[in-house]
Amino acid sequence: MKREQAVTNALAAPAPLRIRFGRALTRYRWFYLMMVPGLLYYLVYHYVPMGGLLIAFKDYNLSKGIWGSEWVGFKHFRTIFDSPYFYEIMRNTVVLSVYRIVFNMLPDVLLALMLNEVRKLWFKKIIQTVTYGPYFLSWVIVYGLTFAFLAQDSGIVNYYIREFGGTPINFLANNDLFRTILVSTDIWKNTGFGAIIYLAALATINQELYEAAVVDGAGRWRQLWHVTLPGIRDVFILLLILRIGSILDAGFDQVYIFLNARVYEVGDIIDTWVFRRGLEQLEFSVAIAMNLFKSVIGFTLVIGANKLAKRFGGSGIW
Repeated sequence: MKREQAVTNALAAPAPLRIRFGRALTRYRWFYLMMVPGLLYYLVYHYVPMGGLLIAFKDYNLSKGIWGSEWVGFKHFRTIFDSPYFYEIMRNTVVLSVYRIVFNMLPDVLLALMLNEVRKLWFKKIIQTVTYGPYFLSWVIVYGLTFAFLAQDSGIVNYYIREFGGTPINFLANNDLFRTILVSTDIWKNTGFGAIIYLAALATINQELYEAAVVDGAGRWRQLWHVTLPGIRDVFILLLILRIGSILDAGFDQVYIFLNARVYEVGDIIDTWVFRRGLEQLEFSVAIAMNLFKSVIGFTLVIGANKLAKRFGGSGIW
């Protein structure tokens, strides 16, 4: 009797992890096979290059290579923190990133909410096409369009300013207007694409919640406040956490193209400074040290923002 009970218990017990893994691998072999290219991509282009972080702690020499270069510890980090430009580029980077978070996320939500209320499908498709289009333009083209409007000598805006007897304004070289131009062009380019995520979130909201709200006598504004916005709250918090984690990435492509010597005071950011030091002046160690500093700060901010989101009732990233 005891032997039969032992056999029954053995059969009922879960299989060892190795056997379960083998069964899952056999059963889902095609899914795992499809994962291989993606895993290889991240391994080759994201994880293997992390070995290059050693350059930040060495006086890197191209002829000697990473392993042959002299170890100098935190010398390059001290070079960064002692630089007279460090606090200026940090301030510009943080300010531009905060502007992007504050002024760029709300238009995405508003556009998605407005499109969600449109009942004419043909009109909705036209608006989506018009608003999504700029996302697929490169920043070079966007700068060309901006230059055509705001150039001091040939811009359309300054043409009308002269026609009405005013003095032309050099918008693109004005310290007071440069950040506004960056944020405005970023909103114009990315709002339509950013709204796609919120439209997807809106599509997942249970329609029975709206029906229940109607039964309770709620109008469109009440439905928006009590059903729609809570339905996209987690998505908004997720995107906010990701943006906070990349707060030291203020948009290199855009800033580098729009930047000129007259607006370095308000427009020079960490990435443009790293580009000049790393590629133009060939100070690779200093550039890698700055990028490592950015990564540590970004990782810390993501962890902190995720915990803060969970504390206030959000789902966070994990």
